[in-house]
Amino acid sequence: MTALILWSHALAALLFGALALWAWRSTESSLPRRPLVSALGMTALWALAVAGIGAGEIVTHIAETLRNLAWLGFMIVLHRRDGNVRPPLALGTVYGVVALVAIASLTAHFIGSTGTPDVAVQVGNALPLLRMLVAVAALVLVQALYSALNPAAGGSLRWIVVALAGLWLTDFLLFGTAYLTAQWRLEPLVLRGLAMIVVGSAFGIALQRKEEWNVRVSRTVTYQSLSLVAIGAYFAFLALATSAIATVGGSNARILQTAFVLGSTAAILTLVSNSWLRGWIKVKLAKHFFRHRYDYRAEWMRFTETLGAPEGAAPLEQRIVRAMADLMVSPAGVLLVPDGAGLCPSAQWNWDPGTLPVAADPALSTHLAATGRIIDLDMVRRDEPYSPDTHAIPQWMLDAPEAWLLVPLPHLGKLAGAILLARPPASRPLDWEDFDLLKVAGRQVASYLCEARAQEALADAQRFDEFNRRFAFILHDIKNLVSQLTLTARNAERHADKPEFRADMVATLHDSAERMNGLLARLSQHHRSRTEAPHAVELVPLVERIAAARRTQHPVTSSGARNAIALADPAALEQLLGHLVQNAIEASPPNEPVTIAISPIGADIAIDVIDQGCGMSPGFVRDKLFKPFVSSKPGGFGIGAFEARQLADAMQGRIEVVSREGQGTRFRLILKSAHAVGTAVERAA
Repeated sequence: MTALILWSHALAALLFGALALWAWRSTESSLPRRPLVSALGMTALWALAVAGIGAGEIVTHIAETLRNLAWLGFMIVLHRRDGNVRPPLALGTVYGVVALVAIASLTAHFIGSTGTPDVAVQVGNALPLLRMLVAVAALVLVQALYSALNPAAGGSLRWIVVALAGLWLTDFLLFGTAYLTAQWRLEPLVLRGLAMIVVGSAFGIALQRKEEWNVRVSRTVTYQSLSLVAIGAYFAFLALATSAIATVGGSNARILQTAFVLGSTAAILTLVSNSWLRGWIKVKLAKHFFRHRYDYRAEWMRFTETLGAPEGAAPLEQRIVRAMADLMVSPAGVLLVPDGAGLCPSAQWNWDPGTLPVAADPALSTHLAATGRIIDLDMVRRDEPYSPDTHAIPQWMLDAPEAWLLVPLPHLGKLAGAILLARPPASRPLDWEDFDLLKVAGRQVASYLCEARAQEALADAQRFDEFNRRFAFILHDIKNLVSQLTLTARNAERHADKPEFRADMVATLHDSAERMNGLLARLSQHHRSRTEAPHAVELVPLVERIAAARRTQHPVTSSGARNAIALADPAALEQLLGHLVQNAIEASPPNEPVTIAISPIGADIAIDVIDQGCGMSPGFVRDKLFKPFVSSKPGGFGIGAFEARQLADAMQGRIEVVSREGQGTRFRLILKSAHAVGTAVERAA
């Protein structure tokens, strides 16, 4: 027991010494630093004297008196500094009397230690009473100080006052016990040492605490700690019960103990597995242990994680229902979305779809859009004649016993939908925290829902844009075909009697029909630019075929290297050169030929389409030539050059343009030579 007294007071001395050093170096302006450092330092010296010399020695009593005087001085300074008004004269007199009583007790102790044995006995009987009076008076002063503190005072001041109350209360209990029992027992001295450690901890909290500092306990730690306490209590109960059974059970004690342990364990496991009991316990713990019902950080992280699940998870609408249900510990839910004039079920989570209606309900949609109110269906059922929501709630919701809560999903002044939640296992009345959380979460999921709908609308618009783009390209090709057929019909009036012309006209009609079928195929929604990968293509036969097809419209010549082979898609290359040649024909005078020339340029092949037409300005070539729907020709669509560049890019080629107004234009298509690629592959091999 003596060792416990020594160690407890030694730890208290170390703690108060550290606090004195901390207070000296602290910059906290709400505390009188010097009086506090003096009081903490004297307390450390007193505790050290108790541990090293003994509690009954005169030196220890001197240290105790100095400690008391230091704390009384700190309290009077604190009272003057942070009270609403200055302390009255009577209160100052009380401080003085308490200080005098403390000094008187020290004087009596000195007289008793130097006087006769009879005097020592009398003094020994009076000392506990005097020291108890000091503690009682100090407690009264602490209460007065606490009452006088400004309501706006920082939390550190209030913690200081609480710690002072603990210090004087410890002295009162120690000296009161000594006075009533007429002896100094060791147990109260041990408890005083431990109590001083607690008081020192309170002073440490006061020094640490700033105006906005607060201790926050994690809900997870709280639940786990309480679970451990419950488990420990259960094992303690088992130990006591089995001990009692061993005492009264006789020869059957072992069987009774085994049966009791198995039965109680089975009962505990049954209770723990009950979802209603678990929900009820969580509700009670959240209500009585925490300032707020929800751990908003954890709830919001789980909420956003459910909404933002990766691809391959449940559909977004189902994740929205689950995220809202998890907030309220609801086992199921249904998403209602606008359908015409009302709301109809769209997605469900753990809800029987057979119980849901098919038709939309316009009254509910109008009511939720107008009020934005979260509706507790249990309240509607109880107050059905008087509830303002009765006329809007469809009967199937009221008839469904599991239907519990209806949460609207507003977004930018419109109703994006609503979520119907099922009743949780442990039902409870809703309060402002529930409604605020549901409102914020409802707006969040409404934004997710509207964003998904906007993405779907954008995808539809992109499909329409793709269709329009293909239609614009095809319309341009149709214009070229119409021009070709118009020229054929005009020439037929003059040369229809010639067999050569008729054969050429039939070939032209066959070619036009095939091209029209190809255009219709490209317009189909199942056609997705079925281009071939670039491969070796002989250019001269392809160029000569294009030139021959256009000679019925305009003089076209071709020339160049006979062995030129390039990497290209034949169909795309023929379409590209067809655009360039047609543009050149339309820009040229009737008798000026269009030339298609093939020439090697290093590791590339160049195909030039040259005309002697009107030409283009540098500004038009730079800014407008390759833009869609911009044309320098009357009635032109402005699509040919744009599509030609896209086709060239798809074949990893490029188009260069040189043009002078009044002199003509040269379009040069540059493709990779298949010979150069083959040589590079051979060298690598």
